[in-house]
Amino acid sequence: MRKLLKPLAAALALVAGAAQAETIGEVSTVFKLLGPNHKIVVEAFDDPKVDGVTCYLSRAKTGGIKGGLGLAEDRAEASIACRQVGPIRFREQLEDGEEVFKERTSLVFKSMQVVRFFDQKRNTLVYMVYSDRIIEGSPQNSVTAIPILAWPQAAN
Repeated sequence: MRKLLKPLAAALALVAGAAQAETIGEVSTVFKLLGPNHKIVVEAFDDPKVDGVTCYLSRAKTGGIKGGLGLAEDRAEASIACRQVGPIRFREQLEDGEEVFKERTSLVFKSMQVVRFFDQKRNTLVYMVYSDRIIEGSPQNSVTAIPILAWPQAAN
């Protein structure tokens, strides 16, 4: 059984999206006697196609025995804030609605994803986080926007 789970976990990690999240911090929201507590985590990831942009995602993680084993389904609520952290440079052509981050929030059927849009008229990048499920998704979402501005050069 263990031999089957390792390749499955590796395959799911590859499908998890282009950007990898780094945990910035977390707070417990509900104490669980067995297994980890329910919590809210704050993660950061860089846009894989746009240099100079970092997004911060806040989302719920289910604890308890099921959560500790990776079998629980996390809630659909999330919040996102993306910021310009350096000069913005596009590495490749951008596609509206392109997925820049994806993480599973249940064993198989549910995921949370971040997509990017480029509002050319206003020279602004727009990021939206939402949760989907194979059968039925959730309309809950959060959006953030970054106007593309000149980045100040460092003085020598």
